[in-house]
Amino acid sequence: MKPSVCIIIPALNEEETLPVLLDMILSQVAEVIVVDNGSEDDTSLVAKSKGAKLVFEPRRGYGQACLSGIAAAQEHDILVFLDADLSDDPRVLSKLLEPILRGEADFVVSSRMGVESRKAMSWVQRNGNRFACLLMNWRWRANYTDLGPFRAITMAALKTLDMKDLNYGWTVEMQIKACKKRLRVRELEVPYGQRAGGKSKVSGTLSGVVKAGSKILYIIAKEAIF
Repeated sequence: MKPSVCIIIPALNEEETLPVLLDMILSQVAEVIVVDNGSEDDTSLVAKSKGAKLVFEPRRGYGQACLSGIAAAQEHDILVFLDADLSDDPRVLSKLLEPILRGEADFVVSSRMGVESRKAMSWVQRNGNRFACLLMNWRWRANYTDLGPFRAITMAALKTLDMKDLNYGWTVEMQIKACKKRLRVRELEVPYGQRAGGKSKVSGTLSGVVKAGSKILYIIAKEAIF
């Protein structure tokens, strides 16, 4: 039987880009779950009108939204996490899933470090991610180049990770725990561009950059010690 694939989209004020994104992906998978993380625009109305499953999660935080999406997707075999802003190209979804569907990987994470893709990232994003990956690769003998949010993982593998982080540390926590649990990890270079609308909740503000960077380093240190 073909594995059931569900895409989880954490969304906060993404009414501008969400319609286009949903039109591109709804027919590709069994279910799309949009987690409205306290939007003040028509994000929820767009999700429902397009046929996505809507989950309300008023408690702010990227990790919190992802956890709520997971709770609503328990019947699926593979979960894909995708941002709502169209910075990642959903047309590469099949390539992201391919190693898992072939039985060669448990977890596939995107890398935005291609020559053209990394131009769309700020200097702080590029070098902050490089430093985080350098630390992970040194401590856990991994081969990461990025903390790409576009990622796919089997439900069975995800349940072994016991994910906890509620905000900025979600991506790095998953990648570290995947190493510690000895999951079969693949990294896939994907095209990446400027967000198609709205404003980034992390790189778009100085406070977001500081909070995200601090949390990522904290998660690495905590996982390394404990």
